[in-house]
Amino acid sequence: MKIKKIPMRTCVVTKQKEVKERLLRVTKTKEQVVSVDLTGKAHGRGAYITKDIDIIKKARQKKILDKALDVNIPSVIYDKLEALCND
Repeated sequence: MKIKKIPMRTCVVTKQKEVKERLLRVTKTKEQVVSVDLTGKAHGRGAYITKDIDIIKKARQKKILDKALDVNIPSVIYDKLEALCND
């Protein structure tokens, strides 16, 4: 029987590998449009962040996502990430 591969991704803040479902993906398109990717399949450069309110606050404070995607992340994106953690 073939063993199914579990997709792992690295959080840009903690640098720890996690199962893809435990992370949130933020994408940047060629047009420099930043969005939260809920499907995990959106086109563009992606960065993963752990679903933890403290880690998202740390990313906002130190601008870690800005550096990872090489674009200025609007505060609306961080607000949406925090809201997704509370769900």
